[in-house]
Amino acid sequence: MARAADLGRTRGRDARLQRTLITPEGVALDVQVASASARAGALLIDLAALFGMYIAFILALVLTVWMFERANLPSIPDSIGGFLVVLFIIGTFLARNAYFLYFELGQRAATWGKRALGIRVAVRDGGRLTAEAVIARNLLRDIELFLPVMFMTSSGIQGSLSEFAAWAGLFWVGSFALFPLLNKDRLRCGDLIAGTWVVQAPKAQLAGLVATGVPENDLIAALPSDRYRFTEAELAVYGEYELQTLEQVLRTANAESMQAVAATICSKIGWTPPIGDERAFLEAYYTQLRARLERGMRFGRRRADKNS
Repeated sequence: MARAADLGRTRGRDARLQRTLITPEGVALDVQVASASARAGALLIDLAALFGMYIAFILALVLTVWMFERANLPSIPDSIGGFLVVLFIIGTFLARNAYFLYFELGQRAATWGKRALGIRVAVRDGGRLTAEAVIARNLLRDIELFLPVMFMTSSGIQGSLSEFAAWAGLFWVGSFALFPLLNKDRLRCGDLIAGTWVVQAPKAQLAGLVATGVPENDLIAALPSDRYRFTEAELAVYGEYELQTLEQVLRTANAESMQAVAATICSKIGWTPPIGDERAFLEAYYTQLRARLERGMRFGRRRADKNS
């Protein structure tokens, strides 16, 4: 009974985080918003990774100073010393910004911490995650966390941190840290400005059709029907982003979504919608589109989306 009650509470919490995302093509996809605990855990992992990078960077600077001393120089020239200070400031900025930008602009839209917790960044309107959105949500993290912490740390080391400034800084950081708990979508302020949210990354696999490394001929042979064969021109209308959306539609297996997507593809390529046979049509299109994109990648050609 206790286990059943715990399971019911867990499912209830999961249900409160379920959302429906509408893509620009009008397709409804079911997603689950990442919990506040998952986001906090991901941030802790990322901060640990950043701390390791800081240590490595400082060791590299120390090694540079040591090399100058080994060269029997009387002292490090002022110009070199100033350059090292500037290099440290730039490295600090890159460590706390470029790390998040690099990973969240990638195909998986997730840092190491987010990958470890199975979550990723997505756009709330269902569109493609843009560089502008990622930059906006991450630059605000400086205001939320990094700059106040750096100010309190440096002032504390210098002995100039007053009690009022310390409490004000803690209140500032704490307010932003607790903000995701105060809204149903678990958004931080950066998400509000950028129009993003963090969702659970799907881990399910399409049996037999989503296996990376399967030869193209085997994929084509695994199609449920011979009646759906598409030309290069018909497959060329979409790219990797649309392939991922189609994969998500097949995973969720929502009948209305499959009908809408099949109708959209057919209107693009000039086919008649396959009434009652949408899944077979979409599986065939997915398989052949994926084979085409993978074939292009082997020759150094990638197409991010239909607009590329």
